[in-house]
Amino acid sequence: MHTKPGRKAKHLSKNWYPVLNYEQCTACGACLRKCSHGVYEDKDGMMVVVSPEGCVEGCRGCQKLCPSGAISYFGEQNPDSKPGSCCCT
Repeated sequence: MHTKPGRKAKHLSKNWYPVLNYEQCTACGACLRKCSHGVYEDKDGMMVVVSPEGCVEGCRGCQKLCPSGAISYFGEQNPDSKPGSCCCT
């Protein structure tokens, strides 16, 4: 699990994780810098979801910061909803 020492683990879910649209992604790294759960990595100049199990269900912190709108979520009930909550600090 990807939690900082002294922090309480949040509920992690394999039913909710980010999906990157590589046609829209500009590889700016905003998602990588925002996510404290190790979900993303920069691989040869492209952002890649490497640990989907680290994504906290309902967190949209990376989506809110993505300037190109390249992040959606597997398991999302309403894909047309606007980014809302964020668990990352």
